[in-house]
Amino acid sequence: MIRRLLLTCLVVIAVVIAVIGVLPNDAVAGRIVALGDLHGDLPATREALRLGGAIDESDHWIGGELIVVQTGDQLDRGDDEQEILELLARLQIEATAAGGALHLLNGNHELMNTRLDFRYITAGGFVDFQDAVEIGEPDSLVLAHEPDQQARVAAFRPGGPYAKMLAERPVVLIIDDNVFVHGGVLPMHLEYGLDRINEEVRDWFLGLGEPPDFIHTRNSPTWTRKYSDEVEADDCLQLAEVLNRLGAARMIVGHTVQDNGIGSFCDDRVWCIDAGMSEYYGSHIEVLEIEDDQIRVLR
Repeated sequence: MIRRLLLTCLVVIAVVIAVIGVLPNDAVAGRIVALGDLHGDLPATREALRLGGAIDESDHWIGGELIVVQTGDQLDRGDDEQEILELLARLQIEATAAGGALHLLNGNHELMNTRLDFRYITAGGFVDFQDAVEIGEPDSLVLAHEPDQQARVAAFRPGGPYAKMLAERPVVLIIDDNVFVHGGVLPMHLEYGLDRINEEVRDWFLGLGEPPDFIHTRNSPTWTRKYSDEVEADDCLQLAEVLNRLGAARMIVGHTVQDNGIGSFCDDRVWCIDAGMSEYYGSHIEVLEIEDDQIRVLR
């Protein structure tokens, strides 16, 4: 019961942050710290936030006006998902109260969970949500899954309580001349409309519609690796087209673990920040710091 009441509060928090936590168009950000994939690893999440100067040893916000962006994939591959969601939701409130911000994006693993694609969930990830939601009278969608999976189905299905929490997170976020996205923004996404993508994914999570047809494909902004894996000259040309059309200087992406840690391609116009921070990938804790035009990797 306590967990369910907490979930209700977290959904409300997500809605509030979605309304008041976004920079106005004419606002200028100060110091920004970007975090890559967390994948269910709470200790790694805490260490990354501390490395960036966001939280103290008691897990409270000390970043002041700092802006933190986490580029998705908080879910799957680890057992600490619910604790991570709760920690980040509380920190959003603390950051906003201090004049800063914590922005959370949706990655492909958030979309996979809402699609009920559970390939990468640990056994603990199923157990963890059994006290978080009340299934009620199970319907055919719930009954199509094994009993130990049904609570997670109820939590993340479109319109479910955790899907509603994720609904308040964008797929693409632009702050100043920085474009944040889990996989990458392609020219086709500009043609479709970035606001439209964010809105349609949000409505799908809320159970009010369907997302863009391409959202689950390799051309999705949460799935593409065009700017983060075996990047070639043609990829850099596409990136340049996107950034020029958006009037942006750089793109910051996660999704693809970088063997040598956080790095860049295309003359530093794309920064790849999935350093493999979770235990599943070796616990390599790194974050990206952006301050004015200065970019630094913190290790």
